[in-house]
Amino acid sequence: MINVNFYNTRIGLFKIAEDGIGVTELEIVDEKEKDNLEISETPLLAKAAKQLEEYLSGKRMIFDFPLNPKGTEFQKKVWEVLKTIPYGETWSYKQVAVALGKPTASRAVGMANNRNPIMIVVPCHRVVGSNGDLVGYAGGLDLKAMLLKLEKEHE
Repeated sequence: MINVNFYNTRIGLFKIAEDGIGVTELEIVDEKEKDNLEISETPLLAKAAKQLEEYLSGKRMIFDFPLNPKGTEFQKKVWEVLKTIPYGETWSYKQVAVALGKPTASRAVGMANNRNPIMIVVPCHRVVGSNGDLVGYAGGLDLKAMLLKLEKEHE
């Protein structure tokens, strides 16, 4: 069973979902998303929301709740590598591919990054273009820039 709740933060409304094993989704959404879902609160959802708020306040660098993202085996491997990118640092898609042991897979890494269902906690915002430019982010480039700035200020 999937449990879902919505949490207002200083940067917008977040939807967090969990399946009894771990958080399966964490994404910024529009108010309309609430209309179609049954909302429930669980200890795991409350913990995830609290840690998200602590992160957004600059008080948390590491999340310690269980995750259970849905994706292909390759996507899950990429997301595991993303979790190793240190707070306040950025890596290129190529660096992620090399860390994954697939140095020619930059494009595939980009596609897996794009499918990340647990934004911020699986820090796809820390991945940048090979020239250091901010590229692609589900929450928009302004949000990506804001998250990177927040981390630089609190590292």
